[in-house]
Amino acid sequence: MTPSSQDELTDATDATEDRGDDVTSTGSPEPAADDADDADDAADAADAADAADAADAADAADAADATGAADEADSVAGDRAVGSTTDGPRARSVLPADLEQDGEVAADYIEGLLDIADLDGDIDMDVEADRALVSVVGGDLDDLVGRNGEVLEALQELTRLAVLTETGRRSRLMLDVAGYRAGRRAVLTDLGTSTAEQVRETNEKVRLEPMSPFERKVVHDAVAAAGLVSESEGEEPRRCVVVLPA
Repeated sequence: MTPSSQDELTDATDATEDRGDDVTSTGSPEPAADDADDADDAADAADAADAADAADAADAADAADATGAADEADSVAGDRAVGSTTDGPRARSVLPADLEQDGEVAADYIEGLLDIADLDGDIDMDVEADRALVSVVGGDLDDLVGRNGEVLEALQELTRLAVLTETGRRSRLMLDVAGYRAGRRAVLTDLGTSTAEQVRETNEKVRLEPMSPFERKVVHDAVAAAGLVSESEGEEPRRCVVVLPA
């Protein structure tokens, strides 16, 4: 083979290798790598969305826990928690205008729920002791109370979250339906008073049945008014009031 022919063969081989390189860089493997990258990006986006949802759920749970703890912490100073470090920080004082706004947002939210459920009811708003009070009266509203007030408690937490979403403030508003809380307040006040009398007579502590933060607060106040001390014991939803001898 002449030197000229050898050079031509070498050039042809180089050209073939160059075309091979082009195929490698532009052929099917590269799109496959792009697809893998896209899949990774999609997975990352899904993970980020899941993390955001989890954070939102955690924020909602924290809001509900904090307002529930503040409800009970607002009871007598003698409410010392047994088995836990604290019943939560006392909520900061808020302006009357803020409380009125809490009530208005809550009333709008409840009114929307009544419309969805096709229930009739009038909504009253008030402010008492750094807390907005919203009451639903009239009509057949038993379904909004539930057994032992369980539906009412859940509805109150949903309403508080609606206020948080609208105003950015955690609210301690109290929701009542068909006078349920007013009736329970009277019953629990009598229970706290009679239990205090029993403890005074026997000089032995009495542990009551598990109650909601609202119910425990009523009992604490009644026991304090009777001159004794009470404390909360246990974890939700089995947290209860213990009345102590003097």
